[in-house]
Amino acid sequence: MADNLNGEGSRRLFGNVRGKDMVIFIMSLLLASGIWLLHNLSQRYSQIVRVPVSAVCNIEGHSPNSANTAVVQARCRTTGFQILRLNHTATEKSVKVEFNPSDMHFKSEDTYYITANELGAYVSSIFGSESSLEGFVTDTLVFRFPKENSRKVPVMPVYNLSFSPQFTSTSDLRVTPDSVTVYGEPYLIDNLSRVSTESFSLEDLRHSVSGDVRLEKIKGVRFSQEKVDYSLDVARFVEIRATLPVLGRNVPADRMLIIYPSQATVSFRCAFPVTIDPEETTRLYIDYNDFINSLSGKCIASIQGVPSEVFGYKIEPEIFECVESMR
Repeated sequence: MADNLNGEGSRRLFGNVRGKDMVIFIMSLLLASGIWLLHNLSQRYSQIVRVPVSAVCNIEGHSPNSANTAVVQARCRTTGFQILRLNHTATEKSVKVEFNPSDMHFKSEDTYYITANELGAYVSSIFGSESSLEGFVTDTLVFRFPKENSRKVPVMPVYNLSFSPQFTSTSDLRVTPDSVTVYGEPYLIDNLSRVSTESFSLEDLRHSVSGDVRLEKIKGVRFSQEKVDYSLDVARFVEIRATLPVLGRNVPADRMLIIYPSQATVSFRCAFPVTIDPEETTRLYIDYNDFINSLSGKCIASIQGVPSEVFGYKIEPEIFECVESMR
């Protein structure tokens, strides 16, 4: 019985030892394989590689980006790592390469080509800096750069504003530049009258603000710049209300213009602290020519003499009934 116990204990002991040895053996094998793989991938090899290329080229009157890709094949000496990367690139996406316009040769209306003689200058851009060229298999790459027009259009900011109590803007929101050049195929830009910014909000304003905002993208159209700067002047104000007479202007000597109501209330938003009295210089009037051109005798009053310290104003009522009579 003792012999049996000793035998079973020995088997368990040696079984555990063999299990640990197997784990160590497998880990050692994996480590050795990894070292071998890294060693081999770091070596340099001569191999034909295939890379799809999309071209970027500033050819006047044409889109800077080619509408197609062209495949370049060449025998290169490079590392195993780079060969794997290039093989992956060939199946996933193209390499974007910026070409000098002087290297592109005109073929037809919007088609250009570049030969192996010029491609040699772009080896590192196409195959990577670790690669050295042994020879091109492809001798010519052909690209199509669609024709495009250009025109200058204004920028329209799209925004929402809100102010803290007793604060307001002293001018309209400004964008710089206020116009940009758009580029695209004729059917895309011929009827394009303006471009808009992305919508943005400025909330609870208590002071002047500035920043930048991106232009709203238009498919197939590119802009001379992707962003514009904006600025808005904000200041504290005090509201002053005044009741002013509404007078007639340019009324012929033999006529009278009767205006009802004959007075209006004007609410002025003045810079704080207040240093002027807008009632002293401001005048309300209705021009006789506006009355003649109206269909119903209803007119909107005009205002003059508003001091520069006034940010804004509101006239109540907005519309006045006018009647003409002989003197």
